Amino acid sequence: MTMETKEHGFLGTIIPGFIAILGGVILLGISAFLLLTENFLLVGVGILGLIGTIPGTFYGLMMIEPNETRVMIFFGKYDGTVTKNGFFWVNPFYEKKRIPIRARNLDIEPVKVNDKVGNPIMIGAVLVWKVKDTYKVYFDIDSGNRTAIVAAADFVRIQSDAALRQVAGLYAYDNNNASDEEITLRSDGEEVSQRLEEELNSRLAIAGIEVIEARINYLAYAAEIASVMLRRQQADAIISAREKIVEGAVSMVQLALNKLKEENVVDLDEERKAAMVSNLLVVLCADEAAQPIVNAGTLHH
Repeated sequence: MTMETKEHGFLGTIIPGFIAILGGVILLGISAFLLLTENFLLVGVGILGLIGTIPGTFYGLMMIEPNETRVMIFFGKYDGTVTKNGFFWVNPFYEKKRIPIRARNLDIEPVKVNDKVGNPIMIGAVLVWKVKDTYKVYFDIDSGNRTAIVAAADFVRIQSDAALRQVAGLYAYDNNNASDEEITLRSDGEEVSQRLEEELNSRLAIAGIEVIEARINYLAYAAEIASVMLRRQQADAIISAREKIVEGAVSMVQLALNKLKEENVVDLDEERKAAMVSNLLVVLCADEAAQPIVNAGTLHH
C-alpha cells in the first residue's frame, strides 16, 4: 500500500561542526576582550556575548552516524530531516530528534491460532524491518513518554502478531485436510512468507515502516491435538509403507513365476501357482520373519 509521505530534506542552514566551534571560540575571545574595556556599553555587549555564545555553539552541535537521521523541529513545526552523516551545527533552537534507520529483527513468539480448517496450531515468525519514513515514525505514532524508535518497535510487534494470525487462518496446516495442489503452511514456505510480508507492509505503511523479510520459524499443532495428529501421521506413514511393500512383493512374485517358467524348473498348474503366490505374499509382506515348515506330503494330502 503506497501512502503519501511528508518527509523531506532539512530546509535550514547547516554548518560543519568544527567551523562552528572555531567561530564560537573567536566570539568568546572577542567577548572576553570587550569585558576588559572601560566602556560600560562594550562590557554589556561582552557579557551578552559570553552568555549567548557558549550555549548557542554547543547546543547547536549534532553528530549523525551512518544509518541515522535527525528530525528537525522548530517550535513545533517540522522543518525536514537530516540524513547526511557527519558533525554539524544548526540553529540551537531546533529540536533534533534522533531516528535510526538501521535494520532490526523481531522474533514473534509462537501464538495459538486456528488454521483454515479449524485445527489449533502454534505458529511463530521472525521478520526484519526498518524505518522508511521518519516523519510518520515520529509524528504518526503515539510515543507517550518513550522514544520514537521504541514506540515504533512496539507498534511493529503488535501489528506483526495480528498479521501472523490473519495469514495463518488463510491456509491449512498440511495436505491431510486439503488437496495436494493447495498451498499449506507446511508445503510452501516461500508463498506463505511472501503473503505474510505483504500483510505486514500493508499494516505498517501508516507508520512509515518497511518489512524487508518475514519468515515462519515455528510451526506445530497445539498441544491438545498434537498426540492425535501424530498418530494420524504415523498411520499415514504405515499405510504408505505397506503400499510400497505390497507393490514390491507383487513384483517379486511375478519375477519368481516368470523365472520358474523360463528355466523349466517346475511346471505349476493354476492351483499350485495360487498357493505359491499366497505363500510368497505372506512371507514378503509379514512384519516378522517366516517360520519354515517342511511338508512331507503333497499339496493335496
